[in-house]
Amino acid sequence: MRPVLVIVGAGPRGTGLLERIAANAPELYGDSGLDIHLVDPYPPGAGRIWRQEQSPLLWMNSQAQDATMFTDETVAMAGPVRPGPTLHEWADIDGRVFSDRQRLGAYLNWVYEEAVAALPPGIRVQHHAGRALRVGGPREGRQQVWLEGRARPLLADLVVLTLGHLDAELDDEQHELAAYAQANGLVHLPPDFTADSDLSALRPGEPVLVRGFGLAFVDLMVLLTEGRGGSYEGDPEDPEGELTYLASGQEPVLYVGSRRGVPYHSKIGYDWTGERPPLPRFFGPAEVDALLARPDGFDFRRDVWPLVEKELGFAHYHRLFTVHPERTSGAWTDFEEKYAGADRAEREVLVASTVPDPADRLDLDALDRPLEGVRYPSHEALQEGLRQYIRDDLTRHHDPSYSPDLAVFLGLLSVYGQLVRLGDIGSWWHGFFSYLASGPPGPRLRQMLALSRAGLLNFLGADTTVAAEDGIFRARGASVPGASVEARALVEARLPEPTLERARDTLLRELYDEGTGVTPAGLLAVDPGDGRLLDRDGRPHPRRFALGPHTEARGSGAFTRPRTGGPAFRQNDATARAALAFLRALDVGERGDDRDAGRDTGPGTERGVEPVVDRGVERVADRDAAA
Repeated sequence: MRPVLVIVGAGPRGTGLLERIAANAPELYGDSGLDIHLVDPYPPGAGRIWRQEQSPLLWMNSQAQDATMFTDETVAMAGPVRPGPTLHEWADIDGRVFSDRQRLGAYLNWVYEEAVAALPPGIRVQHHAGRALRVGGPREGRQQVWLEGRARPLLADLVVLTLGHLDAELDDEQHELAAYAQANGLVHLPPDFTADSDLSALRPGEPVLVRGFGLAFVDLMVLLTEGRGGSYEGDPEDPEGELTYLASGQEPVLYVGSRRGVPYHSKIGYDWTGERPPLPRFFGPAEVDALLARPDGFDFRRDVWPLVEKELGFAHYHRLFTVHPERTSGAWTDFEEKYAGADRAEREVLVASTVPDPADRLDLDALDRPLEGVRYPSHEALQEGLRQYIRDDLTRHHDPSYSPDLAVFLGLLSVYGQLVRLGDIGSWWHGFFSYLASGPPGPRLRQMLALSRAGLLNFLGADTTVAAEDGIFRARGASVPGASVEARALVEARLPEPTLERARDTLLRELYDEGTGVTPAGLLAVDPGDGRLLDRDGRPHPRRFALGPHTEARGSGAFTRPRTGGPAFRQNDATARAALAFLRALDVGERGDDRDAGRDTGPGTERGVEPVVDRGVERVADRDAAA
């Protein structure tokens, strides 16, 4: 007669939710019994993306000191803070290291074990190493969670979906490209998680067109070079030095382009010193409340972006005036007062009159489209132009005299924490944030330069398009008018869009078909307060929740930098508290005898299931599902 909670997805987000359940259970649940079922084909903790069974060549794009799964006092939540180590503290490594993903996977696995061990004795956890196929059941009754390879469903009082990043069916363009490739004997690799892609069809020495210049491309570059036996000479950590690539002869020749035509900006290579900008200033809780209160809604570009732009400018100029006053003409207090009351045009005049060097001014439009209007006379000129762009980016992001860039990064983090409350704001902001704030480590850009000099990496420039014509793929870019490159292989170096309509996950597809609410961008609509699923009339489902990138609150990652407010932690805490309060309120006498029908939720009730005792907490290992 114990309540049952099913969590579908046991990666970092599911683990974070479990940690919050453990933290809040003493207050909200006492010593009552509860069975928690985790459903995921991959190991609990790391999940699919961060699992340890992947190439050791693949890195995180955050320093080890910037990854934690534990809360601190900066997280605005009702539950208790449970401090814990960052990745670098846990692994006893230099905090500035960009760790490989295998080490992060081990850390996440450890966090999961710690979360399970912290649960009260009456709460038991069972992991089912398989996929959940669908969720059924009435709004006011017990839910049925059907698993692959299992005749009977799990019966649950509550279900939480923490599915993480998902595969997607091809869109119309990708379908046409795939069909064209098959008909003409070409290679087409659609959007995918690069670590899971079969790259064997990309043959040595042959040209390969690549669309996408973000982190998925970096993984592709690594796996097709070092992953095929190549190596580098030189110190990758030396910002002044150059690397030399030693080819193995197994590499294809890459031609990469995108809308911007440039790679994501390098991670900043110095630490913060001195006073932080007092954020939020122009885009905080009050501004978000005002946007949410608008009876006719809001438009991101018209209503939100001006506030974001002003906030980022404030962070930038606060740092410039207070730390580098010799590069300004005027006092910060005077500038701040005028800046606060100025509109966009007035701010431009103010900045032009007080910041003499254009290199010290924040121009977000120019940052977003650095090759806008730039034309090169030849392919070779474009290559040298892009190499110089990358060298300049590396120099600037490793020079503390440009520390206003780091202040803008802190502003971006602050803004992101506020934007989560607005729900689905479209895809542009997420791409812009990643381009500025979530780019590759500096050594990866130095590797790009070495591969470019070796002729194995070529740049296509901005506004890259690919046409399927004349039996091949042909790429063109705006940066070299009239130029094109032909190849028999095309790789889409980006993640699939997390839309319900095209998700390969049958559980999400069935939720979509049965009328679960969906945002204009195709994401699961959820209650911003606690993550409950909404139907298409906006009603919250009393027994179903969702967290993660497939929801309209997708903006927050599963783990975060310490002392940055952790929006994902705030969401996890709210969902955990809502779930525990609901489960605690269930009256055993009102649940009826149906709890015994198809039950098999406790240890020993299913063939091959045995209880395992770990620090006084009973866990259950599902051997059948793992076989």
